Amino acid sequence: MGKKTVSAGKKITICIIASVAVISVAVAVKKISGRAKASASLYTVKTEIYENVIEIAGTISAAEQQTLQALSDGTVLAVYVEKGDTVKKGDIIIQLDATEQEYNLAKLDYDMASTKITGSQKQLELQQKQRLSLLQKIEDRKVKATFDGIIADLDVSVGDSMEAKDSVGTLVNVDYLIAEVEIPETDVSNLKTGQKVEFSFPAYNGTVEGYVVSWPAIGEVTSRGATIVKAKIRIDDYPPQILPNYSFTGKIQITEPVENVIVESYAVAREKGRAYVELAATGERIYVNVSPYGSGYLKIENGLSGGEVLKAQSAPKRSGTDRARQKNDFSKNNENRGGPMGGGMGRPPF
Repeated sequence: MGKKTVSAGKKITICIIASVAVISVAVAVKKISGRAKASASLYTVKTEIYENVIEIAGTISAAEQQTLQALSDGTVLAVYVEKGDTVKKGDIIIQLDATEQEYNLAKLDYDMASTKITGSQKQLELQQKQRLSLLQKIEDRKVKATFDGIIADLDVSVGDSMEAKDSVGTLVNVDYLIAEVEIPETDVSNLKTGQKVEFSFPAYNGTVEGYVVSWPAIGEVTSRGATIVKAKIRIDDYPPQILPNYSFTGKIQITEPVENVIVESYAVAREKGRAYVELAATGERIYVNVSPYGSGYLKIENGLSGGEVLKAQSAPKRSGTDRARQKNDFSKNNENRGGPMGGGMGRPPF
């Protein structure tokens, strides 16, 4: 078979089609690039809440807590309350057998009666002091409430043998809750009595409000080597889901939260020393007062409220390193593609 050839007319037609295709791609790329550039040249004014706070964490405690324990050894003669009962200050919770102490007191009273008749005044004075000691020993056979509260825990029964300092229960006052939190020495100067404290508890879906009560006039050094002050914080109103010994995180509010209006610095221009912005939708120019706000942002003091879309007034600058890297990548791409257009414009693509 003879060699198949392509006529000159067909070659020209193919070259024209190829050129049109390249031009179409270039136009499409230019349109996409133009849209991206237009999008990148718009900046939206944002609002951001600034909080001046001290972060804290710890465990909440009951307002008051008493460990129920005897001051001396003995057998339990009576238990007057149950877990969950409410008691008043001075109420007897547990009574130990006091037979021996009561006998000693009765015998001393008998001896004192004889001393008043036949003994000396000095001997009588000693017996009176001894009597006070015996009365105290009888009192020590009772476990009493030291404040108004609720029996949170109680594990003792009549007939049990107790030793001095044995813990058999807990009395708590939960009219309010308290916590001691560590404040770094650098933040102590910002503390004020009554400052608002916001608590977050894992056991509760929400926040609970408290306030700063007090802090000591002396710091202490932790095992980590940090100098801190332990501040006392109180919660008066709290949900029933929060119980003593629950953990929390929180923040002490030094000042009220402030809402700042901010925007990228490229959206702001200056004219004769005055700062201004331009609305993207209408082109309206608005003069504003600004101040620095972090890296690449400005705080709008007046004139804008947030949400406005602004035109760019200056493009973000690229560093010399970025420009050199881009130029180097462009050269490598051209070498790999065989020319500046990547496909070889001098030959038909076949």
